Amino acid sequence: MATQADPRAAATTPAGSAGPPRTLLVGLSLGYFMVLLDTTVVSVALPAIAEHLGVGLSGLQWVTNGYTVTFAALLLTAGWLADRFGGRRVFLCGLVAFGALSGLSALATTLPALVALRLALGAAGALLLPSSLAVVTHAYPEPAARARAVGSWAAITGAALAAGPVVGGVLTDTVGWRAIFLVNVPLAAAGLLLTARLAPETARKPRGGLDLTGQVSSVVALAALVYALIEGPDAGWGSARVLAAAALTVLAAAVFAAAELRAGDAAMVPLRMFRSPGFSAAVGAGLLANFGLSGLLFVLSLFFQDGRGYSPAVAGLVFLPLTLPTAFNPIYTGRLVGRIGPRRPATLGFVLMGVGALVQAPFTGDSATALAATVLGLLAFGSGVSFALPALVAGMASTVPAEFAGTGAGVLNSARQVGASLGVAVLGVVLGLSPSGPDGTRWALAAAGALLLLGAAVTATGLPGRTPAARS
Repeated sequence: MATQADPRAAATTPAGSAGPPRTLLVGLSLGYFMVLLDTTVVSVALPAIAEHLGVGLSGLQWVTNGYTVTFAALLLTAGWLADRFGGRRVFLCGLVAFGALSGLSALATTLPALVALRLALGAAGALLLPSSLAVVTHAYPEPAARARAVGSWAAITGAALAAGPVVGGVLTDTVGWRAIFLVNVPLAAAGLLLTARLAPETARKPRGGLDLTGQVSSVVALAALVYALIEGPDAGWGSARVLAAAALTVLAAAVFAAAELRAGDAAMVPLRMFRSPGFSAAVGAGLLANFGLSGLLFVLSLFFQDGRGYSPAVAGLVFLPLTLPTAFNPIYTGRLVGRIGPRRPATLGFVLMGVGALVQAPFTGDSATALAATVLGLLAFGSGVSFALPALVAGMASTVPAEFAGTGAGVLNSARQVGASLGVAVLGVVLGLSPSGPDGTRWALAAAGALLLLGAAVTATGLPGRTPAARS
């Protein structure tokens, strides 16, 4: 039975039969671009940050993970906020917060201040992602136009990944590491000017109360786990604070599971979704994909500059064989998945990523052979990412119950960011326990390659061979 909408919450209908102006999509995409750029732009600047702030490996892990921990943990709550208060309002608030926090991050003079700002940036980024998609889908009510708009919005993923290391390297070399945060300020301002004037408000859907127990326990569990992994090598795995963090991880995870079971379909993460093996496989594989991607960017960014002596700009350029396929190949992958289903493209992607990491592992010197192995390995890895990630989205969409389509997308995105946090934390542990940088890089690449091949086994056995033509 239809629910009568509150007149104050009525959505604004996009004006004009031709649909909204193209500049609206540009403004919305700028917000998404910033969110994704910030996940990779920092990687090449890490050695410069370490030098200027006087921090070690664990400090750099916190600089990277401070963003992804809150981003991962708050994505689903941000979707709830967009539904409850309107996508336009949440998106504009996220833009203002992201721009302001980025400017403040550029002024940070201590590690605690920078990490605190990175945590806040992750929360602002979480506000931007689901709300921008909500406005896009509302602004383009005609199905074909909506499909084109969402495709253009999603293509920003590849562009941001491709731009991140190069932009970070060039800015760090020419202006300094603080510029990697300042670049967000004009982007946020431009996005705000465009969307504040052109974006329609989305309908405020009647939603139940926020699953506060599930939200808080998920944040605590993830943060405590990352804390234990990052601080363990320095503090000692048997130290009181590391053991307390491990115990808190287990306790918070148990509270989260109990809360979600009790809430049923009203939960932040309805556990009924995981009864579909295909959905569970897509979520698990998404975690492994970002574990490998973010972990590899972290490890190789440090190795290229500290081990091979590359400047930040050169290090960013060396990543081009990885990032360029992600900017162009997903369009082909989408068509391929439409013909043969997600299983084979995703499996091929994980095999390429795993082989790409393993090819580089034996060659941690600075010879021509080592450089060739790096280029070949990064090209294979980037090609694998461009096959795997679009296929995982299709695999999730084809297996999750229809009424949970939006929540399923949020769970997949959250799992990917959890994987990114764990990749930096776990491979950072491998680096910290190794006697030298080259040895640590070798073992970290081998570990990432092995886990990515495990991802190939997950997709080969868990994802559907063909996407159903219709959903009941």
